[in-house]
Amino acid sequence: MPGRSAGGGRPGRRRGGTGARGLSALARQAAAKTRAVSGKVHDHAVVTPLIGLAAAREECGTEILLKCEHQQRTGSFKVRGALAKLLSLAEAQRDRGVVSASSGNHGLGVAYALAAVGGTGIVCVPEHASPVKVAAIRRYGIDVRVVGQESAETERLARLWAAETGMSYISPYNDLDVIAGQGTVGEEIVQQLGGRAVDAVVVAVGGGGLISGIGAAIRSALPGVRVIGASPANDAAMAASVRAGKVVQVDALPTISDGTAGGVEEGSITLPLCTELVDEWVLVTEPEICSALRFMIDTEHQLIEGQPRWPSRQDWKPAWAPAARRW
Repeated sequence: MPGRSAGGGRPGRRRGGTGARGLSALARQAAAKTRAVSGKVHDHAVVTPLIGLAAAREECGTEILLKCEHQQRTGSFKVRGALAKLLSLAEAQRDRGVVSASSGNHGLGVAYALAAVGGTGIVCVPEHASPVKVAAIRRYGIDVRVVGQESAETERLARLWAAETGMSYISPYNDLDVIAGQGTVGEEIVQQLGGRAVDAVVVAVGGGGLISGIGAAIRSALPGVRVIGASPANDAAMAASVRAGKVVQVDALPTISDGTAGGVEEGSITLPLCTELVDEWVLVTEPEICSALRFMIDTEHQLIEGQPRWPSRQDWKPAWAPAARRW
């Protein structure tokens, strides 16, 4: 069975209809910030479609809806968080410059946001960063610097650099404004459902910014919906950290899901948010990710980036699917 459970969540838990009242102060703050920044983010980002996958439903007997963030500006949801953070800064801070750390997508989001909102910046990337994504960032005229061997080291050094130069640091995930920006994905999902029932939302997880934002937004509006975190089995630092109750390092292996690769920053606010908001963790193997990519090309004629968002074509039902009618 693909997408084996990683533990650390609370499988089978179903929440009642308490909405935001059942959330922690931190999760309520994230949801409130999403509502506050949504209009400004949408001045520069698009509302992406929520589509049904008919072929997937035929294969697994479960209705699957896909939020098409691959159709977002720069091809990733990351632009939402970058916009939200930049818009939270004063013009003088943007002019002084920002520093970000990224394996690619976040850096692209920051570069696009700077071009849209105004300001200057530096994007630090690890040695393994995709050359294609690095080239795309440079096309925005952004200074790109290779710093560190892997993502966690790059984040640490970039944050230190920002502190030493007086520039503002834009984390890929460990920032409430960034999380709020990513939460606009969840807000859109709720609006696009239009009152239709949904049983679970499955979110790809790296550092946890996206699932923290989506989880807070979804839980505020639809408290009975389960939130499932999916990570590549080769690199699942957040799932391991939730299970351990603290940030831990994992012996990561290469993964096609480079956008979710890398460790979690010590003290990241996404750890308590993921611990609270994620009901279950699923680890997806490399063959399963590749199979899902082929499935999307064959059945939907869409090319998407490798992310551990659904199981493989050979066996579409992961451990939690039998209880879900729509996810």
